Amino acid sequence: MLKELLLQFILSLLPVFAFQLWHDKEQSWKGMSVFMGIFCGASMVFCMITAPNVFGYEVGFYIIPYLIGSLYGGVPTLTALSFIYIGMRIPMLDSVWEFVSFILFIVGFVSLIMLSVRSFDRASVVRKKRKAIILMSVMMLYFIITITGYVSISEVSWSVMMTVLLVLAVAATLSATWLSIFMIENVKEKQLLHMEVKRLSANYRDEVEKLQQFIDETSFGVIVIDREGRITNFNRMATQLLCLRPEYTGAKQLLGAPFPVIFQSGQCDACVKMLYQALNGNKSSLVPFVNGDKKLLLSTISLRTSLNGQNTGAALIAQDVTELRQLQDEVGRMERLSLVGQMAASITHEIRNPMAVIRGFVQLIQERSPKNQQEYFRIIMEELDRANMIISDFLSLAQNRSLTMEPSSLHDIINELIPLLNADANMRGQTIEVSLCKDLPMIMLNDREIKQLFLNISRNGMEAMGDKGSLRISTSYYGSKIELRIADQGVGISPDQMKHLFEPFFSTKTQGTGLGLPLCLSIAERHNGRIDVESKEGEGTAFIVTFFLPEERAS
Repeated sequence: MLKELLLQFILSLLPVFAFQLWHDKEQSWKGMSVFMGIFCGASMVFCMITAPNVFGYEVGFYIIPYLIGSLYGGVPTLTALSFIYIGMRIPMLDSVWEFVSFILFIVGFVSLIMLSVRSFDRASVVRKKRKAIILMSVMMLYFIITITGYVSISEVSWSVMMTVLLVLAVAATLSATWLSIFMIENVKEKQLLHMEVKRLSANYRDEVEKLQQFIDETSFGVIVIDREGRITNFNRMATQLLCLRPEYTGAKQLLGAPFPVIFQSGQCDACVKMLYQALNGNKSSLVPFVNGDKKLLLSTISLRTSLNGQNTGAALIAQDVTELRQLQDEVGRMERLSLVGQMAASITHEIRNPMAVIRGFVQLIQERSPKNQQEYFRIIMEELDRANMIISDFLSLAQNRSLTMEPSSLHDIINELIPLLNADANMRGQTIEVSLCKDLPMIMLNDREIKQLFLNISRNGMEAMGDKGSLRISTSYYGSKIELRIADQGVGISPDQMKHLFEPFFSTKTQGTGLGLPLCLSIAERHNGRIDVESKEGEGTAFIVTFFLPEERAS
């Protein structure tokens, strides 16, 4: 008899063992109801088939998989198991008492389980064990009552063996119920812990990948070491900036290598010293360092855990400040040039006063001199005027005065100056062709400076053509920019001259000051524009002045 009860005990735990195997394969929880229905149903069938007969009453542990399957599988599993139990139990009913007890069991057990399923699913592990034991105790009380009634009706007297077997059956049933809940919840807890570990691992892996991508893409050279001084991370910039030994250039050689051996001796002793200090917990420091033609700033960081502040390693960061230093030097040079320019502008301005006095006295001497010396005075006067023109252009270029911009039409400025250019052209035997586009928008201009730019470029073109030719002036509007095109039919500009065209004091004319085009370029840049030049020797030159519109105007 004990063997049969032991077999019943093992068969009642069949769903629990299967559940463990199922979740060892990392199955999801979505198939829980179907799984519990299949294995708990099979366990019920085996328990009912092998149930031992104790003094004419079948004692089976099928109630355990029935209860466990219903609690974990929910109402669908409860319904399926109830049909299995009814189908298996009805053919076994031999008396009216068994039929009545069967009906009472179905009605009471199903109702009780249905009331407990939802609260059981939301309960903690301790409360689940308690609920299952209470439900099973109620069922055991019911079976004790039915067995007692059966014994009274069948006039079978109680014996010590019957009492012992009944006590063993009840104890085994309650133990199996508690053990089933314990094992299932233990598996679920392990599974949840496993999923949490996977989630944390995935998050950790993502963060490590982000950190590595940041290290790889940053413009700083980075080398990270652990507490033993072995390299754990580095980026390509570190291999380019720092003086590493030739054999330590790739990840295969660097990762895991002790940091003192990767640096070239002598040149990078500062790097080794700083990393040793960081491993000892010293604060970050900035040290200027020169590696060939590169100027670097070195800093180290002591890496510590957030829990107890224990030192876990160090990091060396190398920043290339070569361009920054060059820019600083260039800014200093520009500031010095600006100061020189301001001084030159002041000096030049003061020169004009004595030159005016000299010109006046030269005119006075000219009037009292004989006619055979008039040519000399003419040359002196022309050179004084030329020097004064150079001073005027230089002052216009050197002065950094603020401009007053107003909404203006480029066409109005051109139309205002065309009669003046036509007069110059008629004296030279030249013609002016004007082609202005329609619907040109208003832009912010300084009227005086744009007139100066337009006249300088136009007169340069007229002087390049000699005594004939046509100067073509046109405008175009492309939505995001306005172009002013001034093209001549002169001799053109050679490629060598084109390179120096906008340099101060460079001129292709014998009497030119070399300041006109640099002044025009300065004006264009102050108006958010640029000047492009197209030229072919023997065919002519075209100057294209482009004014870029603000984004809101362009749209």
